[in-house]
Amino acid sequence: MRSWTITNGPATRKLAQDFYRELRVFMLDAARRPDRYHFFKADLRRVNLKRFPYHFLFRVVGDCVRLLVVRHHRRHPDYGLERE
Repeated sequence: MRSWTITNGPATRKLAQDFYRELRVFMLDAARRPDRYHFFKADLRRVNLKRFPYHFLFRVVGDCVRLLVVRHHRRHPDYGLERE
């Protein structure tokens, strides 16, 4: 992401930084409080970003949180689910 934003100007760089910052905040929150987020399918939980039309799916494995996929809301619901 960093190399792409460097060549596409400061506005794009700022947007990419904002996206990454928001994603990181939600990822850390999911790691601290995974039960706060609703189930998507089986043992997968879904976290929606607030500012961007993206979400990520994760599952709790033991005492860890495993992130499976970050995807746009318009992606097919099965996109990325083949990952373990």
